[in-house]
Amino acid sequence: MARIAGIDLPPQKRVEIGLTSIFGVGRVRAVEVLAKAEVDRATKVKDLTEEEARRIRKVIQDEGRVEGDLRKEVTQDIKRLMEIGCYRGVRHRRGLPVRGQRTHTNARTRKGPRRMSVAGKKTVTK
Repeated sequence: MARIAGIDLPPQKRVEIGLTSIFGVGRVRAVEVLAKAEVDRATKVKDLTEEEARRIRKVIQDEGRVEGDLRKEVTQDIKRLMEIGCYRGVRHRRGLPVRGQRTHTNARTRKGPRRMSVAGKKTVTK
């Protein structure tokens, strides 16, 4: 089993897709890493040799931030936005969409479940 950047890659997937399970590595960056490490994109993770895994590990380590460092940096950026009180920071603080999406009808993931107003019990009049 290949372990890169502290993450166990799924053994049944191709290396190109398996690398995307690392935070900070998407499809494009995965292809670039494999090209620099000279590993075939179609290889399954379980079929990687130790040498190929070592080369991939080295390229990812040299290229930039992934996993813990990147997560820490992203959370610090969000905290900074919230502290200075800019529009994006306020949206983060309130738990609303940050990137300009409409909220009148959508945004249930960010806003949470609907708050249903329950009508009072009607009294029978004679």
